[in-house]
Amino acid sequence: MTFEERMEEDRQAVEDWLRHCFDGRASRADLYDAMRYSLVAGGKRLRPILLLESCRMCGGDVLRALPFACGVEMLHTYSLIHDDLPCMDDDDLRRGRPTNHKVFGEATAVLAGDALLTAAFETVLEPVEGVSPAQALSAASCLAKAAGAAGMAGGQALDIAGEGYALSLAEVEELQALKTGALICAAAEMGCILAGGGAEERAAVRQYAQCLGLAFQIRDDMLDVEGEETVLGKPIGSDAENEKTTFVTLKGLDDCRERVAELTRGAKEALSGFEDPGFLCWLADALEARKN
Repeated sequence: MTFEERMEEDRQAVEDWLRHCFDGRASRADLYDAMRYSLVAGGKRLRPILLLESCRMCGGDVLRALPFACGVEMLHTYSLIHDDLPCMDDDDLRRGRPTNHKVFGEATAVLAGDALLTAAFETVLEPVEGVSPAQALSAASCLAKAAGAAGMAGGQALDIAGEGYALSLAEVEELQALKTGALICAAAEMGCILAGGGAEERAAVRQYAQCLGLAFQIRDDMLDVEGEETVLGKPIGSDAENEKTTFVTLKGLDDCRERVAELTRGAKEALSGFEDPGFLCWLADALEARKN
């Protein structure tokens, strides 16, 4: 099996699980419809794939890790719904479709995000055969830290506060380490936790994910300038429109391209102590060259 085929297999497993995760739930006005609308809208599924493949690399059972991977994607989807709201980034498109609030209204979109955040922790704390309570709690704690004021929520607060201001490179790096990098790091580390990885393995996986997350965000900033809306699935130029300081505004496209390459090398070097890091090294290269 090629790495591309394995990634598609992982992605499809996540898609199938997410598609049926709310089956049998009683109707709550449009709430479940709004939750499903964003949850099954596609996307790269990078974070759950990172969790599954980190677990595999560390010798764990990918099937047992699948609910945790889907919990991470629920939490990520909640953040996208809220980021798109008029009081945040005020975006009309996400993954090539109208954003949640454009379809269901702002109030229902807020509730859908809230419900997905809660469902994420409900999912990762459900008993799974072969996963010890200590492992599940450690994974849930890792996810919680990445989601809160010291992670995604804090990063979004810095993002909003920085609109219209010229931020320094250090400030932009801190913002993105929280807003984007924290959940990417948590996903990779959770996979290691579920495989029974020790402190040294967890540290190596975190280092990989930190490099990967920063490279991912810099590439995102580049695509907001040089990407194609039909390929990207969301508007181009929104950063400039919202007067946001980005890596591109600070360093320019050429320097950003060099920094992404440097970070990609660093990510792969962080995994040198593992027996078979092939897929995650390939993934780092693939994300460096991505167009969406």
